[in-house]
Amino acid sequence: MTPKVNEELANTFVRLSLPSKTYRLDREKNRIYGFCDGVEAVKQAVYKALLTERYAWVIYSWNYGSELNGLFGKQMTTIYPEVKRRIEEALLQDDRIKKVGDFSFEKTRNTLHVTFTVESTVGVFESEVNLNV
Repeated sequence: MTPKVNEELANTFVRLSLPSKTYRLDREKNRIYGFCDGVEAVKQAVYKALLTERYAWVIYSWNYGSELNGLFGKQMTTIYPEVKRRIEEALLQDDRIKKVGDFSFEKTRNTLHVTFTVESTVGVFESEVNLNV
């Protein structure tokens, strides 16, 4: 026996995007001040998602954060595609981000500098992250 579904009710729901207005993080002075919206809010979301280790904090959903800390000591030939995959996986959880691409890698001693392009619903911008490898 299957339940009857009210067709009129099922077709009346509309998915709305929530506004992206959020608190502004001052990364240089390590403080929160004011608000930001649009591209600045998405840039900040990218920064914060890559900085937060996935599964480490119970306050965040298991869909939030990145898994970039487990790469130390691995061979560089396996690190590059894995970093690309992990960054894409972390950022594409955000509905505002449509595409992550144009990755470039620069290795210096124990640091891997990764630069990439983020295409979002509010604009396109460059972002970067430094990893200890």
